[in-house]
Amino acid sequence: MPHWLVVLSWAGVAFGVASALVVAVDLLVANRQAMWIMNVVWPVTALWAGPLGAAAYFRYGRAGSEASRQAAKGRGQTPPNRAQPFPVLVAKGTMHCGSGCTLGDMAAALLVLAAPFTVFGHRLFGAWVYEFVAAFVLGVAFQYFTIMPMRHVSAAEGLKDALKADTLSLAAWQIGMYGWMAVTTFAIFDRDLGPSSVVFWFMMQIGMVAGFFTSYPINWWLLRKGIKEAM
Repeated sequence: MPHWLVVLSWAGVAFGVASALVVAVDLLVANRQAMWIMNVVWPVTALWAGPLGAAAYFRYGRAGSEASRQAAKGRGQTPPNRAQPFPVLVAKGTMHCGSGCTLGDMAAALLVLAAPFTVFGHRLFGAWVYEFVAAFVLGVAFQYFTIMPMRHVSAAEGLKDALKADTLSLAAWQIGMYGWMAVTTFAIFDRDLGPSSVVFWFMMQIGMVAGFFTSYPINWWLLRKGIKEAM
């Protein structure tokens, strides 16, 4: 493994962790989100997007705080986060989906260390099975806990709506992430890196960026159709 790539990987991971901590502290100290699930989404986004994710939070995420919502309500205005441009709302919806995917993929990657298995002779494909299941469960859960307080429906109806809202978005995200990880495994390194390598986690960060871009058009359509709620 080239030394420069190892150094770059440590830097990328360190920037991600530091960015996530900065966002988490700001949320805890003064800007808890009106939609509680976004208190998870923003730090997780910064974890893979690094300083760009933190900058997006300070530019657009603070507008979703409970204090901002209450202030707008008192003035009889639309909450600031709802007044943001549609492309920004789509990006936030995509990050919302991606956070469930990210946490699921991270958990599954660690599970592979404890219980690895291969599919078609590759541990990577076995890891994808873990990752898709974990990402799907967490992604639907994230969507469920967004829909329930906004639509005030029954638990069964909320679960059905969450499945409708998140299945396509999640699948599109995983296509981007899996596609990049396949390129790294078969074209760049010609081997499975495994979660014990810092380069693996840096490649995962890049994979999440790829997932964001493949999922963004689907989220645009889902929001336009009213299938998914704006964050």
